[in-house]
Amino acid sequence: MPGTVLVTGGTGYVGGWCTAELLRRGHTVRTSVRSAAKEAAVRRAVASEIDPGDRLEVVVADLTANAGWAGAVAGCTHLLHVASPLGGDGSCDPGAFIAPARDGVLRVLKAATDAGVERVVLTSSCAAAAPPIGTRSREVYDERLLTDVSDRRLGLYRRSKAVAEHAAWDFMAEHGGSTTPTTILPGAVLGPVLAGQALGPVQLVGTLLAGRAPGVPRLGYGVSDIRDLAHLHVRGARARSRRRAVHRGRRIPLAARRRARDPRDARPDGEPGGHAWIAGFVLRALALVNPACARWRPTSGARPCTRRRKHFGCSGGSRGPPRRPWPTAPGALSLSTEDG
Repeated sequence: MPGTVLVTGGTGYVGGWCTAELLRRGHTVRTSVRSAAKEAAVRRAVASEIDPGDRLEVVVADLTANAGWAGAVAGCTHLLHVASPLGGDGSCDPGAFIAPARDGVLRVLKAATDAGVERVVLTSSCAAAAPPIGTRSREVYDERLLTDVSDRRLGLYRRSKAVAEHAAWDFMAEHGGSTTPTTILPGAVLGPVLAGQALGPVQLVGTLLAGRAPGVPRLGYGVSDIRDLAHLHVRGARARSRRRAVHRGRRIPLAARRRARDPRDARPDGEPGGHAWIAGFVLRALALVNPACARWRPTSGARPCTRRRKHFGCSGGSRGPPRRPWPTAPGALSLSTEDG
């Protein structure tokens, strides 16, 4: 994979680790940030994992504007589009989620195809390959499943990820030319945090280990270790196939509950941990007054199983069995806090 690789969203959790993984493998990386003021933070985060030398360039380009993207992709042979405008399901304004996610993807893809980028890897979400909300069957799903974006029960964030990925495939089918695309669909991304990075979903682990959660809801989420996910992005960039790849491991409830019950190797002694399941009817009642519980309600009790059917022609798509991010996350939380 010669040439320069552009990674969008260099300040993000996934973007930072993808940048570090590419540098570790000897590539030259250009990463985008929304503001020039973010460059120092990006370099600090990456340097906590690997010395980039002169192989890291930081450019300014915002997903909500056209300016900067033509220059960002110029001279790049590969693109990892990781960045995405984020929000929360608690908002009632579709414009705050769906339009920015879809338009941002299309803006980057247009710049990439216009510049003749050889390969584009788009980070989506397993929410874009999910069965209907509330599914409790043990049927196994894979990357061939497309989320029904017309489902009124979908939260706006989940719908935005599905709409953006669908729009990306439609655009590439019509305008892709010689550029080959693929999409990676991770679950909840957990694992170690680079110095100074925003914690993102890793805060969930901190909440459980600090005893701030009285119990664990029966959530239907699968988890992806950030290191495996970054590795998969690099594998996807090197491949030529046009396909999706689901990347998710064990579901949150079992792993989280076991960790809360056996905390000795994960957090300081003396801190309480949540030990009980939160019953579905309790969660539904709390959803009426608590926005966080309202976001969890659609997947409470759901037990769909997603398997990784294809990973760019490589068995398993990673260096070995999927990592378990739980033991590393508490230490990562401490590191992020100390680096403040």
